[in-house]
Amino acid sequence: MTLYRLHHSTTYDYAEPVVLGTHFLHLLPRERVGQMVRESQLNISPAPDNRRDEIDHFGNRTTTVSLTGAHKEFCVALSATVEVSHPVPPPSEEALRWEAIAARGIIDPEVAEFCLPSTLAAPNGEIADYAAVSFLPGRSILSAVLELNQRIFNEMTYRPGVTNNCTTAAHVLTTRAGVCQDYAHFMLACLRALGLPGRYVSGYLRTSPPPGQEKRRGADQSHAWLSAWMGPDVGWVDFDPTNNLLVRDEHVTLAWGRDFNDVSPLRGIILGGGRHFLRVNVDLDPVLT
Repeated sequence: MTLYRLHHSTTYDYAEPVVLGTHFLHLLPRERVGQMVRESQLNISPAPDNRRDEIDHFGNRTTTVSLTGAHKEFCVALSATVEVSHPVPPPSEEALRWEAIAARGIIDPEVAEFCLPSTLAAPNGEIADYAAVSFLPGRSILSAVLELNQRIFNEMTYRPGVTNNCTTAAHVLTTRAGVCQDYAHFMLACLRALGLPGRYVSGYLRTSPPPGQEKRRGADQSHAWLSAWMGPDVGWVDFDPTNNLLVRDEHVTLAWGRDFNDVSPLRGIILGGGRHFLRVNVDLDPVLT
């Protein structure tokens, strides 16, 4: 078990005053198997005129705020203390065959929607061919997903600035370059090409690596990875293709959905503002006990 202290601040500086703004946030970490949120809070400036906290379709914590006073800066600061200890999946040889997972997933009401294409993680024939290399007939689901995770890590180039929030899995296969969001979308599309349930996970990665290890890709900012369903007995297991990791205790989950569009940390509509400048700072550090 690792206890983390999380800080995340997002600041928009506007060239002209914003006279009206409505913002939708996925910024409060959620409870899940392997993660307990001890405390969390959002500080929003200017203070919103209205704020509504809800739980969305996927069980994520959401916050909607509206501001009606003129302002040239909008800042959201998250602070939280989160306990992380993901369970260890069973050995690969004990996992179900991937074909059994595909047959069960599409008829299971708890996971079926994660088998289906989504805007940013839709499979095509080329993606299906790429995935099939790892999913040989009769292979265990865990063994196959671990290999796919490693192949994507080895065969893609981590390159910020060449993609954006609208980049699709099909584009990623062509360029073989991008950031954590692109790695996750491409791997999800591979799973869905075979009828396997997979969900997109947003969150954070430990800022400073454990002693003797290199710093992970995607630290110091929001991170993304994915969960693959291993059947009703095992449930969901998380994989980080950006770092070739089976997720254990270096990640804190914010939210999950079908792809990034379901869990964007912050989006909104404003009136006024002109050009804007964005500043984001993230720190996820273990609490020494």
